[in-house]
Amino acid sequence: MEKNVSVLGFFERYLSIWIALAIVIGILFGNLFPDLIYFFSKLEYAHVNIPIAVLIWFMIYPMMIQIDFNSIKNIRKEPKGLILTLIVNWAVKPFTMALLAMLFFKYIFAGFVSAQEAKEYIAGMILLGVAPCTAMVFVWSQLTKGNPNYTLVQVAVNDLVMIFLFAPITGLLLGVSDIVVPWNTLFMSVFLYVVIPLSVGYYTRKLLDKKQKDIDSFVKKIKPFSIIGLIATVVLLFAFQAETIILKPAVIILIAVPLLIQSYGIFAVSYFAAKKIRLPFDIAAPAAMIGTSNFFELAVAVAISLFGLNSGAALATVVGVLVEVPVMLSLVSFANKTQRWFK
Repeated sequence: MEKNVSVLGFFERYLSIWIALAIVIGILFGNLFPDLIYFFSKLEYAHVNIPIAVLIWFMIYPMMIQIDFNSIKNIRKEPKGLILTLIVNWAVKPFTMALLAMLFFKYIFAGFVSAQEAKEYIAGMILLGVAPCTAMVFVWSQLTKGNPNYTLVQVAVNDLVMIFLFAPITGLLLGVSDIVVPWNTLFMSVFLYVVIPLSVGYYTRKLLDKKQKDIDSFVKKIKPFSIIGLIATVVLLFAFQAETIILKPAVIILIAVPLLIQSYGIFAVSYFAAKKIRLPFDIAAPAAMIGTSNFFELAVAVAISLFGLNSGAALATVVGVLVEVPVMLSLVSFANKTQRWFK
């Protein structure tokens, strides 16, 4: 096995540990070096934090190179998996997340937070709900031995749909939550974190002459930077929120509750629906993972752009990062143990 593959496998195998360390380091940095973190927080253009943007591009660029839009034509061989993913991602998940967020923060947890804080937490959770997984789904698919070509198709189609539906659905749900929506910022975020990486990935494939051997070799060389980008992003995000986390640790638990219910609930719906329509396991598992996981890079970026680095919305999306990795690893384990259900 090549060195880069070994390194990546090592990082993936202990990903939850690295994320936990990144969270601790981020909180420590935020409290020990507040001036430095403040400096980084102010490096922004058009309400977009430049360090976060660079790290996100680092993270998702290797993933985008793997997307071959020509493979979409193969979907006709097994269209049910893609149909399931699209229904869950765009007709179910955003609305269940919005309902859970409002249920908990307008009613169940109303006595623990102010009305303004509740609105911002709801907004952050809505942003997570409207952003289905893109980058990390390749990791979850690999860990469940998912069909790589089909996963590429699912990601490619979801990215195309996201370009057109993310802003309208987000605007609709944020509007229902009585939050003013700056549409220009939403569309700019989709352009920055979906359209540009997809385009760069596409042209990278063209430069490599579309030879799969060359593409795979290039991706293996740069893929470890994706994990490094993820860890560095988590460090910076938690550094930005360090003071709030220290002052209000209970808020983290409050936000995590509806996120956990949403994650396990969506997976249950997707996974058992996949079993019901008799999808093969190597398609069923990634399909359920895409619906369960979130494109938290986009959600975090939009939350920062709309509400600011130190807002409740940004904190909610950062808690989404905290919750997601251990949840997804537990679901990967569950899927692998129940693989026989699909034989």
